[in-house]
Amino acid sequence: MSGMRFEHGQQMRLGQQMKLAPRVIQSMEILQMALPALEERVEEELESNATLETFEATADGPTTRDDGSEERALEVGAGDSADDFARLDDMESSYHEAFENEYSAARAPREFTPGPGSGARLAGERDGKMDAMANTAAPGPSLAEQLAEQWDLADINDGIRALGHAILEFLDADGYLRTDLAEIADRSPPGPHRPTPARLAEALTVMQAVLDPPGVLARDARECLLLQIDALEEAEGSTLPLRDARRLIAEHLDDLSHNRLPAIAAATELPMERVREAVTWMQRLSLAPGRALVHESAPMVVPDAMIEYDEEEDRYVAHLTDGRLPSLRINPSYNTMSKDRSVAKKTRDFIKTNLSNAHWLIDALHQRRQTLLRVLNVVLTAQRDFFDYGPASLKPLPMTQVADQLGIHVATVSRAVSGKYLQTPRGVVPLRMFFTGGTQTKSGEDVSWEAIRQALREIVDAEEKANPLSDEALVQQLKNRGIDIARRTVAKYRAQLDIPSTRLRKQH
Repeated sequence: MSGMRFEHGQQMRLGQQMKLAPRVIQSMEILQMALPALEERVEEELESNATLETFEATADGPTTRDDGSEERALEVGAGDSADDFARLDDMESSYHEAFENEYSAARAPREFTPGPGSGARLAGERDGKMDAMANTAAPGPSLAEQLAEQWDLADINDGIRALGHAILEFLDADGYLRTDLAEIADRSPPGPHRPTPARLAEALTVMQAVLDPPGVLARDARECLLLQIDALEEAEGSTLPLRDARRLIAEHLDDLSHNRLPAIAAATELPMERVREAVTWMQRLSLAPGRALVHESAPMVVPDAMIEYDEEEDRYVAHLTDGRLPSLRINPSYNTMSKDRSVAKKTRDFIKTNLSNAHWLIDALHQRRQTLLRVLNVVLTAQRDFFDYGPASLKPLPMTQVADQLGIHVATVSRAVSGKYLQTPRGVVPLRMFFTGGTQTKSGEDVSWEAIRQALREIVDAEEKANPLSDEALVQQLKNRGIDIARRTVAKYRAQLDIPSTRLRKQH
């Protein structure tokens, strides 16, 4: 075996590597934040940084600097100001200067004031955010917790009760027990009281009979539906549609799921009218009975901007809703202390660090506001037809086009629209929906993919339900409107719109 040799030495290598300063990353994060997250971020900074404070904004005029010059806060409006954008362009260089060098005494304090007509909180005014949190209902008990409470009240022996609680640990969100009883038995603690699959099956039968809603703890869809029919039969008595529904579910569930009603009628020798009546009756049943006990609240959407129509100028105007944010400024006392040589150096360094953090936050808020407003103004111009006529009139608008128009990076546009919502005359919509690709019609008109999806929805809604259109026929219908797309694209958009296949849409 030959010996191994280790060598070390020095080597010079020339290369380029792009790194983002921490403050630049922070500015990107603030740009990407939706309004609720931004409120939390500002509140956190107010709590941790004593040099940052809130104040009551007034309309008296500009703020006066320590050196007697005036400083104007950036305003939020529909128009663009060249001075504001020039100041915005200078922010990055000032960031690096402030962060890399010791805090300069020549740098004057700055302020952040929410836009005109905003809902900024005044001194002594109630905190709307805290009120909303106080009025928000606490999360309700889970499905397993509610069923366990019912099970504890059931008139059964303690042995069966303990087995039932072991079974409830394997319940899924829809109310099904998809774990095999033998596996539940194997995963139970060893000992003389370890349950057997037979004992668990006995407990499960009791649970299915006494727990509400009917159908919970079923092991598959067929058992779930049949348990519900058992409960309805006990409550309402046996009827012909109910008996037919039981037979169809027990013997022809696969045909039912594929809408093969003629095959069911032929196999059961039932008239088609009775099959249709049984299928209609089945609409009372649920394939996810557990969802009836747990109501998941939809997440609250707070629009980041409001779009209004200006009749006098015949245009749509964007107003940011950042008035929920407090007006921010640098505490003058700490600003003075940072320049006072009589203050201990360690204290001054601590103050300078916090002053730098406060300036960074204020500048990032200004940058977020102006970037978002500039993007919105482009959207209002490019997508005017959407606000006038609806989603079917959306035009293709790639983010690269907006970035080139504004002279910013496409990643900045992406962060500006991420998670943002608009309150428009046509409802609350995500800002990202306006940025979409598209194609051209035969007449040369640009049409977005969203508009094509809307056209597809209109065609399906108008089709003859007894003879629904195939995907090939849908392609032809779109061609008749000047839209030429492939069949696989139609199938993809149909799935995105939750439109069933031709066979499932057919009404017999």
